[in-house]
Amino acid sequence: MARMRKQSMMVTSLASVPPDSAPADIGEPAVSDSAVWGKHRVLLLNATYEPLTAISIRRAVVLVLRERADIVHTDELGPKIHSADLSMPLPSVIRLRTYVRVPYRAKIPMTRAALMHRDRFRCGYCGAKANTIDHVVPRSRGGAHNWENCVACCANCNHKKADRLLAELGWTLQASLTPPKGRHWRLLATV
Repeated sequence: MARMRKQSMMVTSLASVPPDSAPADIGEPAVSDSAVWGKHRVLLLNATYEPLTAISIRRAVVLVLRERADIVHTDELGPKIHSADLSMPLPSVIRLRTYVRVPYRAKIPMTRAALMHRDRFRCGYCGAKANTIDHVVPRSRGGAHNWENCVACCANCNHKKADRLLAELGWTLQASLTPPKGRHWRLLATV
């Protein structure tokens, strides 16, 4: 098991080595492994080219190598994955070979990322940069956790508001609290 882990670490470290580097540099990655595998996401398309979700690079490589998906787009100048008998560029968009039926959901799930995008990363009370989520009607007072009751908020306003209502503070909302519409919001809700 330790031997397999060591070999996979060698493969991941080779992924970030430029092709024209000297042989002495092969053991040292130019970019950290977490930068290659962790931060970047790959767009997963259905067989009909409809966007399904964004997945990790590791999952995308597995789908391509198991011949479940085809690469649609890659960055030719970007890092490559090397193994004993294969070298391939990291994909940025892949397409499934078989059609996957996606159940229709009329309601878009509320996630932190989707809420921040809806409010454009701005506080709903003062307009500053938002970094927290606030319930307009606090949960302690029976407020729900849904699109109509949640707003992006800066830490300062969230702390001042605490578990009080807007009428008690004399505040007004600058943002409209409506659920987003459109197919692209489903993709944002999964990121």
